[in-house]
Amino acid sequence: MKFSDITAEQWDELQPYLDTCLLPMTGLSGGESPHDTTLALEQLRDWMDEVENPFRGRIVTYPANHYVDLDELEKINDLCHKMKLGGFKYVIIISAKVPFNEQAFEHADLVLSPATVKPTEAESLRMIITTQIHNLWQKKS
Repeated sequence: MKFSDITAEQWDELQPYLDTCLLPMTGLSGGESPHDTTLALEQLRDWMDEVENPFRGRIVTYPANHYVDLDELEKINDLCHKMKLGGFKYVIIISAKVPFNEQAFEHADLVLSPATVKPTEAESLRMIITTQIHNLWQKKS
């Protein structure tokens, strides 16, 4: 569910069920061509589809942070902390391009990135992401 689909009146009622925030990171530097920018956005969309579709009704997708400076990871971590203070029990960072690792983010509960999600012939992107999210919810419950 997109953040913009929830009205103020609905939030109080839905908040106990929508306990997980998805924070997309495109990973652009600003030096990409229009074509490369489009590819990065499409790749992120494909990864997000693997989260949003199967977990509709529990996850709220927030606006993407398109330009990511790896020297400013603490700002992303702080953003995760603020999202938790705002009522989310879990925060998931997702990036199809930036190889974030979970150790970089104290306040993120799960990081889905090329460093943490490595599909193989035996395991699809969907299978890996679904398993990691289920494990998160079971481990933290």
